[in-house]
Amino acid sequence: MARVKELVLFLIIFMLAVFVCLSLVSCRKDKELILASTTSTQDSGLFDVLIPAFEKATGYKVKVIAVGTGEAIKLGEKGEADVLLVHSRKAEDKFVADGFGINRKDVMHNSFLIVGPKNDPANIKGLAAMDAFKAIALSQSLFVSRGDDSGTNKLELDLWEKAGIQPTGNWYIESGLGMGETLTIANEKLGYTLTDNATWLAQKRNFTLVALSGEDKILYNPYGVIAVNPSKHPALKINYEGAMAFINFITGEEGQKIIKNFGVDKYGEPLFFPDAIK
Repeated sequence: MARVKELVLFLIIFMLAVFVCLSLVSCRKDKELILASTTSTQDSGLFDVLIPAFEKATGYKVKVIAVGTGEAIKLGEKGEADVLLVHSRKAEDKFVADGFGINRKDVMHNSFLIVGPKNDPANIKGLAAMDAFKAIALSQSLFVSRGDDSGTNKLELDLWEKAGIQPTGNWYIESGLGMGETLTIANEKLGYTLTDNATWLAQKRNFTLVALSGEDKILYNPYGVIAVNPSKHPALKINYEGAMAFINFITGEEGQKIIKNFGVDKYGEPLFFPDAIK
């Protein structure tokens, strides 16, 4: 009888241990958050400041997947991310309209600009964006496209279309890479490219390229944050609570203050401008 009691007690302790262990694993998983975002937020260094502050404030551990906006949205559609921070409003609205995303919020903005070699063979300095693209195509000066379905690439293709140009030929090459790598290729080949201002300010000291065209409303670059809809992927356990914690942080007072001040001390100007709290 005593041995039976000992066995029962052992089984109870064992089951309690298993329960505690599973609970701890579940808690750890609930505190993991997958953020799919653009290379610009990564390459600019913003996440080096923003993510640690969010983790400290909330206890979440963030895994960042830095890709183009198109790829980030695909990750959200497949349920391979919990929250997105991207910059292509048309694609963002479709993502939400198709039911893959919920609770989209404006976060911040900056602008795009066209950079190129100092001798400016296409003579685009000071031109509006579409006029600059026309001049580059007419002169067949080298242009390096990201070619990666990113927000930057989407705007670039839209500009070519509005300018009535089909960019083809030896003068037009696609890197298929992020913004930093594309700038490096343009720099090595002495070509033009379209870049977001944040990546440019953070990395321009590495290049001989110069900013040539940027004062244009069409180059406005807004960013939005979107929670992935957990009802689309019930078997994948999307961390919706974590996604909303991130959305509330990045659009809240602390997150917006970080965005407002980021880059000012190092570059003399902010790399992004907050839109949730101005």
